[in-house]
Parts: sequence; C-alpha cells; structure tokens
Amino acid sequence: MRPPAPLTLADVDLSPDVFQRGYPHETFRLLRAEAPVFWYKRPESSGFWVVSTYRDIERVSLDQKTFSSAMGGSLLRDMPPEDLAQVREQLINMDPPRHTKYRRLVSAGFTPKMLRAIEPRIRATTTAIVDRVAPKGRCDFVTEVAAELPLQVIVELMGIPSADRHLIFDWSNRMIGFDDPEYQQSYEDGKVAAAEMFLYANQLALERKAQPRDDLVSVLMTAEVDGEKLSELEFDMFFVLLAVAGNETTRNLISGGMLTLIEHPAERDRLLADPTLLPSAVEEMLRWVSPVMHFRRTATRDVELHGQRIRAGEKVTMWYGSANRDETIFPHADRFDVGRSPNDHLAFGFGPHFCLGAHLARLEIRLMFEELLRRIPDVRLAGPVERLRSNFIHGIKRMPVEFTPSR
Repeated sequence: MRPPAPLTLADVDLSPDVFQRGYPHETFRLLRAEAPVFWYKRPESSGFWVVSTYRDIERVSLDQKTFSSAMGGSLLRDMPPEDLAQVREQLINMDPPRHTKYRRLVSAGFTPKMLRAIEPRIRATTTAIVDRVAPKGRCDFVTEVAAELPLQVIVELMGIPSADRHLIFDWSNRMIGFDDPEYQQSYEDGKVAAAEMFLYANQLALERKAQPRDDLVSVLMTAEVDGEKLSELEFDMFFVLLAVAGNETTRNLISGGMLTLIEHPAERDRLLADPTLLPSAVEEMLRWVSPVMHFRRTATRDVELHGQRIRAGEKVTMWYGSANRDETIFPHADRFDVGRSPNDHLAFGFGPHFCLGAHLARLEIRLMFEELLRRIPDVRLAGPVERLRSNFIHGIKRMPVEFTPSR
C-alpha cells in the first residue's frame, strides 16, 4: 500500500464534518508551520482568516481596537442586522469601554471568596452524582456525570429551580449545536431556543424583583451601569451567557478529560498513584481538550499580521486548540502529561475576554475527578464515542462507559 500523500494547504478543511471525526491536529500543525495566518475560503462561506499560533492569538486578543468583538459578533456565522444588534448586548460581543463596565458587574459573582463559600456544596453535589452511577457499573458518561455537575452548580448560582436544569441543558444544546442536525435543523431553531430562554429568564426576574435572594439573578436585577439598571434585553443576554457558557464548556471538558485518561492509561495510572498531580492534570486536560475551539473578531482597519495583509471588515478567527499544541510554547506538545509545568494554555482565552468562570470551572473539574478517580478508577469505553458536529465547540454528545461497580 502506498503511504497517503502529505497534507498541503490546498487540503485544509475546517468544516464541521471534519471536527466530528476528531480534532484535525495534523491540519493545524501544517498551518502553524507554513501559514500561521491563513485565508480560508470555501464556496459556501464568505472566507475568514485562521490564526493558529499562540503568540498571534495573544496579539489579536489584546488589540481590541483593531480586532473587534462587537463589529460582527464573536461567532463565525454572519447574522442579519437585527440579530447582530441583539447579540451585541451580550458580554462576549462587546468592546471597551462597554465590555469593561459590564464585566465588572458580574465578576463579583465569581470571586475566590465566593468560590470558597460554595466549594462544600459543589463537593456534595459531585458526591451525589457519583453515588447515583457508581453501583450501576455502566452509564452514559455525558448525560449522567459530565453534564450534571455544571448544570446543578449554575442553576444554584443563578437561583433557577433544580427541577428546571434540564430545560437549560436542552436550550444550551439547541443554541450551541447550530451545526449538528440532532439539535438544530435551521438558524430559526436556535432563535426559538433563545426566545424560550428569554421568556423563562423574564419570569425569574419578576420573581426576584418581588423577593430578592442570594443569587446571580437577584444581583443582576439590582445592578446598575452608569447609574442605570439593566434593560430587559441586557438582562436576558446575561442570563443566556451565564446559563449556556456556565454548563456547556465544563461539561465538554469533563467528558473530554475522562476520554483522554481512558486513552492514556499510563498517565491515568500515574495520577492514581499520586493524587497531588490532580491540579496539573486538570490544566493538561484543559490544554488537551480545548472545549471552545475558536472565537471570531472583525478587523476595524487594514492591518498586517505575520506578513499577511488583513483588510478592514474581514473576519479573523483564533483557534485555541491549535495554540495549545504550539510546539514553540509547549515542549512535546503532542504528549499528554498530567505533570506538565508550566502550562500556560489558552483554553479559557486570553486578555480582556478571558473566561469569567475559569476559577469555577477549574474547581468543578478538580472536585469531579477527585471523586471519579477515588470511587470508579477503572472507567473504560463500552461503545462508540459520539461527537458533536461542530467546528466551534469541541463536544461529546454520548459516551457509554463501564467500570467496576462500587458502593
């Protein structure tokens, strides 16, 4: 048999179908080496720049005057003007000074002090989740384990009744899974899910206005920016961002992290033998999985990046999973190493838009793997892994596993 022909820039394919088969690391290795800032054009799309190296992504992230989050939004898909005006009310689609003000407003809910206060509750939730699956000896890891913890934590933080958490799960899937026919048949499907979530948020807001509680919805109800309370749309957008981002990415990291441990048994054994490696193992899972694959910016002016001329109005995408395998930053970048240090990955982004919930996500991941490794250390695959059809979210939809049952 002839060996396959080496990959060339003409072969680069970043369509969702490719990512559904697994992250195309070979493609990004080629891009980093031969075209770190690459113009990607397909007949069905308007074309966009692919930024694949760690240092270039840092530069784009920090230069918000040149690379705007608000101008075209932070998602790759172009939106009708009325939809774009609406999504600009969301934190991830804002530029300074507006972004700075609004971020300050919710950051109070994610301080180290707040996390220390809720750690015992998160630990109890984690124990209860593993209690339910441990005696069974098998489960779907995504729905029964990975999805449950971030869902239960975010609904508690926001004051959403626990019984409604699966509504949040369903809306999240339908809004994030816009390239997966299981979740969305059309652009309109995502808009319907968002509208349902807005109605729910507004009902919750009315309840908190009447009876404030110690939760994030109550904080948002009383918050002011420049002396004015949040408008209904601003509140709705905050609610959606916190509810969707607060569960989707952590769910996919826990699923992807467990799959990585299954695929690297020597590293799992190393971690089991030395639990003090867990904090560095969590960081390595984040680097390895990179749950958010890219975000978009729009060039506000003509600019040169890595020798390429980017014109005003063109889309610029930052590929975090590629930056996290950049050989110039990470020695043996293609090796999963639970003791890797230093590990300055970009799984949470970089700069002013660095993930607001990063500390919360790290806490949830660490507590979940503490419990899993202690209680069911021999988790193994019991069927095929079903991935999300998406080049935006590195997600797993279903992952059947089995293990030695425990009490």
